[in-house]
Amino acid sequence: MSSPQTREDGQGGDGRDDPPRDLRSVLVTSVLNLEPLDEDLFRGRHYWVPTTQRLFGGQIVGQALVAAAKSVSEDVHVHSLHCYFVRAGDPKVPVLYQVERTRTGASFSVRSVKAVQHGKPIFTCQASFQQTQPSPVQHQFSMPSVPPPEELLDHEALIDQYLRDPNLQKKYRVGLNRIAAKEVPIEIKLVNPPSSLSQLQRTEPKQMFWVRARGYIGEGDIKMHCCVAAYISDYAFLGTALLPHHRQHKVHFMVSLDHSMWFHAPFRSDHWMLYECESPWAGEFGAAGDEGTDPGWREPAALGDAVSPTSSGALHGSRPLLPGFGVLLFRTG
Repeated sequence: MSSPQTREDGQGGDGRDDPPRDLRSVLVTSVLNLEPLDEDLFRGRHYWVPTTQRLFGGQIVGQALVAAAKSVSEDVHVHSLHCYFVRAGDPKVPVLYQVERTRTGASFSVRSVKAVQHGKPIFTCQASFQQTQPSPVQHQFSMPSVPPPEELLDHEALIDQYLRDPNLQKKYRVGLNRIAAKEVPIEIKLVNPPSSLSQLQRTEPKQMFWVRARGYIGEGDIKMHCCVAAYISDYAFLGTALLPHHRQHKVHFMVSLDHSMWFHAPFRSDHWMLYECESPWAGEFGAAGDEGTDPGWREPAALGDAVSPTSSGALHGSRPLLPGFGVLLFRTG
């Protein structure tokens, strides 16, 4: 997998302004820059650790996809990946990624990746790669009508607005300060955020964000943009499932269980993308998900589908709860 190219003029191929080329995305230079140890064996380190002090699931997904992509030729692109989180990640030690070349075919190739810490697997996934082939059959959902990212507060400004509320409860103030102290390598702008955390109401299990990688990545290798999107894709899943249950249950911690993604067309992960996250179902144990549907991460109608993740997770509180998720991601422009 080649490194993304740097453009001298600081603009992307579609003419949109990009960050200056000296502001390289930390997702490329650090988080997804794996250390090769042997053939098909890599070591990944951590850049950002959530307040839960467990490894961020998106980091493991993204790094595993980087490892898989390094074992295929430059002319094939990632088509899909299917993952399982089997143990909590330890932020105090690196992660080893072992790649198995399950199949290398003329059109499709499959790679299996196992992430290991302390001699035990914490995560497994299979990634499918394919030669680019035009399709005569094309359709997709329409992008929701929402305010553009330029009209919305960024995550830091929104947190600052909440912290200025004199009626903000101490638990929210402590949590917001912890979040603000972390340097997250993605930019986030929430669509229709609550005006105040002091008057939160139960809402439907659905959220929309504008998201992009911090810094400049450039056009480069589409596989790198897929790896960055894989990192971003695990953000905000589980919190969405709690929106209809505000103050109804005491949740001690939340974890991802499985995660799937489909990559449909080229895109830029350092450009704004609309991230629509929905939890259509939650209940006790058993199968959790979308009943075979693929709501998907999608682009605007003129561009075709870009990325489609779905996921399920566990919320651990007074009683176990398994929510299923669907995500829609639309690329701008």
